[in-house]
Amino acid sequence: MLPNNLLFPSGGQCALAYDKAEGWLRAVWTGYINTEQAMQGALNYLEQVGPLHCLYLLNDNVGLQGPWFDSTQWLGAVWLPQAQRLGLRYVAHVVQRDTHTDILTLKYPGHHTVDAVELQLFYDVATAEEWLRSCQQPASSVGSQVPLP
Repeated sequence: MLPNNLLFPSGGQCALAYDKAEGWLRAVWTGYINTEQAMQGALNYLEQVGPLHCLYLLNDNVGLQGPWFDSTQWLGAVWLPQAQRLGLRYVAHVVQRDTHTDILTLKYPGHHTVDAVELQLFYDVATAEEWLRSCQQPASSVGSQVPLP
């Protein structure tokens, strides 16, 4: 099942792997990716993640080149509901190194909750990984204890 690599005629690639030690999926996009290829990579995620029901996705676009696809409407209407049904709840999205931007930074600057998925934008992978680790920490139980009679 995983890891899974899609190689595109444009020279771009989408490598998807489950990091068992960290407990998240990592999608690494490199080279030039057009809209059709980006959608293909996103659908590949859905096909591969099904049995895992993974809550966390690190979407690494650092190695992308050229313009990123403008498919936020498709992502929101088609991809996101399916990913949610498969268990996705947290997305750490790392933007391109050469532009420090992509269509998500324009539509969702900063930290947002899109439906039931928390989306956080980052400029480097290490900070994105840190955030995903913090999302995995159990909520503090301070103040939630009921005193004994």
